[in-house]
Amino acid sequence: MEPIGLDGAEMPGMGKRMCIVGASGKLGRYMVQHALDRGYEVVGVCREQSLSKLAAFGGRITVIPGATDARAVIARASNGCDAVLTVLVPWGVNHYASGTAQAVLDHARPGARLVFSCGWHITRDGKDVYSRKFKAYAAVFGRLAKLARVVDVDDQVEACRRILASDTSWTVVRGSDLEEGDGQGLPVWSRHVGDPVLASNLTRRVDYARFMVEAVENDALIHEAPAIVGRLTPSALAHAGGPA
Repeated sequence: MEPIGLDGAEMPGMGKRMCIVGASGKLGRYMVQHALDRGYEVVGVCREQSLSKLAAFGGRITVIPGATDARAVIARASNGCDAVLTVLVPWGVNHYASGTAQAVLDHARPGARLVFSCGWHITRDGKDVYSRKFKAYAAVFGRLAKLARVVDVDDQVEACRRILASDTSWTVVRGSDLEEGDGQGLPVWSRHVGDPVLASNLTRRVDYARFMVEAVENDALIHEAPAIVGRLTPSALAHAGGPA
């Protein structure tokens, strides 16, 4: 039987340690809260200049400051952790996302559950079907962002290539467009973009974080790259019936 919290909820994380890489971002902070709510001991990694964003969790989590692609930082933070959740951010043009992914793959303990976040543009098997609008936006945004040296989407693709090729217990959660708001429940997912269930292309950020955390306890998601959408979106309500 799962340990029960004071509010009567199951505490699947009791006695387990979770590392959250990118803990100070909006998605990361939601993941920290979900993990604490489930009883995990949490270690957060964030840049030193972002430490203040985690002040609300003071005394409840361990924070390791440093760049998320710094191998020594990831080695220290992931030591002894049962799970490592990573926000793959393609900032700059210095291989930040792939460096972060490789550090996690190399330093997480054998058998640890590794859960990564990225967008729909990542494909696992080439069977995803994208709309013309999506492909045009991704191409233009990616090109302009790289020229401005702000974001390198190709590096996020490379990061996921390395993850998918690894023999670790990975899950890559592919998020739709995100919005703020109260949680609507665990998002609906499909194996392939193009599934009608995903057509609404919108998920509450707090629910995306919940999916990331709950994926740790779901062995059916090992070696899956679920594309998610909000549970109460029109497409999910109309078509939800299982992954396709």
